[in-house]
Amino acid sequence: MSRNDEIANRLEEFADLLEAQGVEYKPRTYRRAAENIRDYPAAVEGLAAEGEDAVGEIDGVGDAISSKVVEYFETGEIEELVELRADLPVEMEALTAVEGVGPKTVGTLYEELGITTLDELEAAAEAGEIRAVEGFGEKTEQNILDNVDFAREAHERALLGEARPYGERVETYMSDVSGVEKCALGGSIRRWKPTIGDVDVLVGSRDDAEIVEAFTDWPEVDRVIESGETKASVYAGEDDVRVDLRVVVPEEFGAALQYFTGSKDHNVAVRNRAIERDLKVNEYGVFDVEGVEDDGQRAGERVAGETEEGVYEALDMAWMAPELRENRGEVEAAANDSLPDLLEEGDVRGDLHTHTEWSDGGHTIAEMVEGAADFGHDYIAISDHATGPGMVGGVGVSDEELREQLEEVEAVAAEADIDVFSGVEANVAEDGSISVADDLLAELDCVVASPHAALDGDGTDRLVAAAEHPEVNVIGHPTGRFLNRRPGLDLDVERLAEAAAENGTALEVNASPARLDLSGAAVKQAVEAGATIVIDTDAHSPGNFEQIRYGVHTARRGWAGAADVLNARDADGVREFLDA
Repeated sequence: MSRNDEIANRLEEFADLLEAQGVEYKPRTYRRAAENIRDYPAAVEGLAAEGEDAVGEIDGVGDAISSKVVEYFETGEIEELVELRADLPVEMEALTAVEGVGPKTVGTLYEELGITTLDELEAAAEAGEIRAVEGFGEKTEQNILDNVDFAREAHERALLGEARPYGERVETYMSDVSGVEKCALGGSIRRWKPTIGDVDVLVGSRDDAEIVEAFTDWPEVDRVIESGETKASVYAGEDDVRVDLRVVVPEEFGAALQYFTGSKDHNVAVRNRAIERDLKVNEYGVFDVEGVEDDGQRAGERVAGETEEGVYEALDMAWMAPELRENRGEVEAAANDSLPDLLEEGDVRGDLHTHTEWSDGGHTIAEMVEGAADFGHDYIAISDHATGPGMVGGVGVSDEELREQLEEVEAVAAEADIDVFSGVEANVAEDGSISVADDLLAELDCVVASPHAALDGDGTDRLVAAAEHPEVNVIGHPTGRFLNRRPGLDLDVERLAEAAAENGTALEVNASPARLDLSGAAVKQAVEAGATIVIDTDAHSPGNFEQIRYGVHTARRGWAGAADVLNARDADGVREFLDA
């Protein structure tokens, strides 16, 4: 994995601090550069090693920004960014996690009230101080009070898409350390949960001290939190992702991996099954404790522990994918040999929700089609935003423009090496109506209908109405959630899924790490109700296609197999579904 996201985050922080200080134009330049770096198909650190000219080849990255990129990869920091942080010593990411609070608001509240943290923001709002600041009022103050708890909780967890690359890099690094016999990620990151508290890495070795020392010497370590004989914790990168290491002896590695993968509820269910068989299971192994009075951790005869498979086999269970371990019936399924045949990353054959420069994407239709082909897809649907509720700043295309775009899509499709479906991402209004004319919808191959406005309260009725629309093929990001930003709509997933199944409408797992919507739990409900799932990236550039893996593992968390997923079918199979 590249470090593109890492440097993009620094440039976005640069933009936020400049905007907070009232600087014009520059924030937009830094955000554009950050977006293009994030989407760049190759590792930017490789370009930085070649020099500023190589970095400057990326669209939108000028001399000033390219020099900062090179500086970051050479020194680990950007001096000018450090100075900006000193000038405005606020917890920008945490404060802007409060819905409605942007960088300019943060800057104003710092200047007027000296607010630097969420706690200070909440205290000022409770004291009625914010309404007294010019340009603010009671409504703004109440909005802060209504949303600060959610922001505080969100700030404590990183997005899977931010943390997973750190986890994969540390796993690769530790696997190459002398003396390491086994290495794996554990915890919620191994279960592919949408947000992560910290990255857990487990090592099997007999050289505890050397392994811990090598871990704290990992080049991406920003600072060491604690370091002991068999475990250590660090903050990695400027994103301050917490990474925890634990070293165990190789013969206990499997038991430790099972234990530290979790979830807690899954482990309780496994432990209860062990007790029923006069066994004890913990992080050290599986022990036969029949007739044993000693209650020590390793008391009894060890019957398993070196491998995870052995741990589950000792309990008369099949090994199960980490994504399933949430105590949603997987223990019983593993015991009676009825675990699902889960979807694999390689099963997905196309993407039915993508954007181009016609709306808010950054690339032409031809470039997105070429990018999909290069990624390995067999087909792609072009589904730019339509005008309607939630579309601001001229983002959406009108019906007239959509008809013009249809001609271009057909022209590109005629020359493409893969199948290209015409489409649109229409907006679902509060009453369930669709923001594009019915006769135009009928001309398109694939209609994605998504909620973009009024994203609180119960949204079941509006989405059921959309699913019942004869021209709608997919309900996009059904709850409208943004992880760590807003929770989105409340849904009766079973009712929506039943309506979708009855009307031949697919429910999307939006694979963008900021969304992962539907959630794994909702996918399980939808699949059980007979609905078809589709996994899309909502790609705004070719670089986004690689995010499909996050959607795949989210679907796996919902027990989805290839047969449940629309875009695991070939192009003819998708066309048959869309035309039904």
